[in-house]
Amino acid sequence: MKVTAKVATQTLEQQPRSVEWAKQAAVVIGASLVVALCARVTIPLPFTPVPLTLQNFGVLLVGLLLGSRRGFAALALYLVEGASGLPVFNPTGPGGIAQIIGPTGGFLMAYPLVAFVAGWIHEHTSRRFAWSALAGVAGEIILFAGGLGWLLVLTHSLAIAIKWGLYWFAFAEVIKVLMAAAFAARWNKRLSPQA
Repeated sequence: MKVTAKVATQTLEQQPRSVEWAKQAAVVIGASLVVALCARVTIPLPFTPVPLTLQNFGVLLVGLLLGSRRGFAALALYLVEGASGLPVFNPTGPGGIAQIIGPTGGFLMAYPLVAFVAGWIHEHTSRRFAWSALAGVAGEIILFAGGLGWLLVLTHSLAIAIKWGLYWFAFAEVIKVLMAAAFAARWNKRLSPQA
């Protein structure tokens, strides 16, 4: 009788854990799909192989809303999805591994770390707009370090890397950081009105 009760108790304890795991997996998968949807909003620019896209906004938003670990997991999954040939990257590129090793590859490869850094800062601060924006700026620094670093490897020219990967995007990235920070701060305020 005791053995049966113990097995029943263990089964009941394991069920909520598996349900919680399934919820977290669904959140991570859903977040990777949000970034994929943001990647669909893309404007090719004639003077650079790097397009203007809403993808970076999605990455910041995922990091700020999901936190460091789940944000990292969502963006790592996103890269796996793209590398396996799923149409999740911006549609102006070749897709798959070719897109990861192409001109936008440094930005793509930095995404998990961007989400982790933005999420970590957001987790360890007051989660108000100013801190959310600061977390977004830190994520953008990681993003552009990865993107420009990869462009430097491909072009062997710092001037070309900066021309292709930075000049045309600075203003748009400021807007993306502010939008992601505003959304995250509002979301957190809604979740905990006393904060």
